[in-house]
Amino acid sequence: METRAARIRAVALDVDGVLTDGAFWWGPDGSEWKRFSFRDIMGISRASKAGLVFALISGEENELVTRYARKMNITSVYQGCKDKAVALRSFAKTQGLDLAQVCFMGDDINDVPALQLAGLPAAPADAHPSVLAVARYIARQTGGNGAVRELVDFLSK
Repeated sequence: METRAARIRAVALDVDGVLTDGAFWWGPDGSEWKRFSFRDIMGISRASKAGLVFALISGEENELVTRYARKMNITSVYQGCKDKAVALRSFAKTQGLDLAQVCFMGDDINDVPALQLAGLPAAPADAHPSVLAVARYIARQTGGNGAVRELVDFLSK
């Protein structure tokens, strides 16, 4: 797996269940809230400065994803994405990378096709069993609780 990791130049991340714990809150006014981890924020920030390129690929269309991307200076954002494999291919092509150079971290059944394409398929510890079966890197941390930080620290070694 070390050779796979050494080739990685970009990381695409699912949002719900990877950058968040998969839960959300609805406020009394109908607003939706999500919780993100500062460990992941620090990891992405450090890895970006070291030259890794990031993308967010989410099945949901949500202003909170847009806001997170803006905060993290992530310009490749795919929302409302029903086929994450297509989004992953598009991201790789846009960056001028081969899919072998792209890591994708996902957590649920709809992430499996993209995981199967990625040079390094990754998952948080609490991912669905179908994801854990195809992941080559499985974080010890759960989604929304530092799994992304753990992944980018591993890639930065």
